[in-house]
Amino acid sequence: MAIQHVSLREANQRFSKYIEMASHGTEIIVTKRGRPVSRIAPIKVGGRMSEAEKAALERSRARMRQGYSLGGESFDREAAHAR
Repeated sequence: MAIQHVSLREANQRFSKYIEMASHGTEIIVTKRGRPVSRIAPIKVGGRMSEAEKAALERSRARMRQGYSLGGESFDREAAHAR
């Protein structure tokens, strides 16, 4: 991935140009008074999950289906709203 440094003023004046460059894979480092302050970078859209990510997602979904005990009594809607 190519990296280009530009001043804040330059980035501000030609923002669309740098967004277009990022969409084609260039990472833009924005500087203020010569110091890096921000980055405009391409993102991965529609990327595939690794096997580790798939396994983590399935573990999370299984745990959500199981539910979490909050240690309190169970109650129903009517009991919760009884006055």
